[in-house]
Amino acid sequence: MPIDKNKIDLHNEALLKAHSSRLAHCSAAIASAEKIIEKLIAFQIAIPSWALGTGGTRFGRFPGGGEPRNLEEKIEDIGLLHALNQSSGAISLHIPWDIPENPAHIKALAAQHGLRFDAMNSNTFQDQPGQQLSYKFGSLQNVNKAIRQQAIDHNIEVIRHGVELGSTSLTVWLSDGSCFPGQLNFREAFQNTLNGLAEIYKALPDNWKIFVEYKAFEPNFYSMTVGDWGQSYLYAGKLGDKAYSLVDLGHHLANANIEQIVSLLLMEGKLGGFHFNDSKYGDDDLTAGSVKPYQLFLIFNELVEGMDAKGMDHATGLAWMIDASHNVKDPLEDLMQSVEAILIAYAQALLTDKKALQDARQNNDVVKAQEILQDAFRTDVRPLVAEARLRAGGALDPIALFRNENIRRQLVKHRGAQAVATGL
Repeated sequence: MPIDKNKIDLHNEALLKAHSSRLAHCSAAIASAEKIIEKLIAFQIAIPSWALGTGGTRFGRFPGGGEPRNLEEKIEDIGLLHALNQSSGAISLHIPWDIPENPAHIKALAAQHGLRFDAMNSNTFQDQPGQQLSYKFGSLQNVNKAIRQQAIDHNIEVIRHGVELGSTSLTVWLSDGSCFPGQLNFREAFQNTLNGLAEIYKALPDNWKIFVEYKAFEPNFYSMTVGDWGQSYLYAGKLGDKAYSLVDLGHHLANANIEQIVSLLLMEGKLGGFHFNDSKYGDDDLTAGSVKPYQLFLIFNELVEGMDAKGMDHATGLAWMIDASHNVKDPLEDLMQSVEAILIAYAQALLTDKKALQDARQNNDVVKAQEILQDAFRTDVRPLVAEARLRAGGALDPIALFRNENIRRQLVKHRGAQAVATGL
């Protein structure tokens, strides 16, 4: 549902005096404040079509009501998010959960809400109604050639949908792997997967990219065919210049040094994008920055340094997307929190004194290096993030406005208390 621009303006007017005071204090302490605000305005984070409903675990799911019942309503919800924060200007579709039956209509509806279509996502990790062959023992890795071909054909179909919507990239995540020793031949599984990805790669339009996502475990706990960044990098390198690794922050073993992974993939020109979330134990899909905000900052510090070294545009050089599960929160509020945390970490990384940090490194001054990073991390950049929203036409406090206007209650009234988002 759309929100009246006048309500955003009235909301901002009531908060403007306090915001201006905080902004003046912040800007006085940060010489690069204006440049940071400009970069924040340009930075957009895609919202996946599956993130508008309540998540769950294998033990249960507790929908909150008013969830989007179809793709059109999902686009409306993301349009609402974007109207509030002006930083969610893209949608990432998951096929076959959200097949655009009328692409021209869907594309026009997205444009009305100021949205573009980000990466398309295929699904060979579960069997769909009416599917001829099962992925129980894997998709692209499967010993059955017909099953492998079915997975290839599905990914090519996803590309076709993406072309109709104006997307320019495909994300492939494979749940392929093994549960027990001896279940499969590792080399054969790798080669089968590579051959399948190569067929999908051939179907990519000239201006498209393919992102190979990796995951250390789950649903297979003995081996995953694309189990870490090294395996993803191998596939991307063998496929060609249009293939990249995709990093999901939750897809690592405990205490993995994700910032180092990011740095090296950027150095090699094989980092394609991110799925943002947070975790305590594994692939928890928690709100970005809710558990490990310093890690998120350190990752962005490497991103900014690495992208600047290659002359990449921060806003368009990589694909940015949230991938979280809103088990006990309102999905829209949770997404607003994630976007805010990502922008804060990005802004903090932008104000890191890169020259001083390099000097400290060259002098092996470990204490100084730590102080420089932690000084940036401990700087309150929230006024800059809020100012970027204000200038772009969003709300100074998106969650407060969302609650003050009782938007969830309105969604429940319109869609029903039992509405459950498709694809979950």
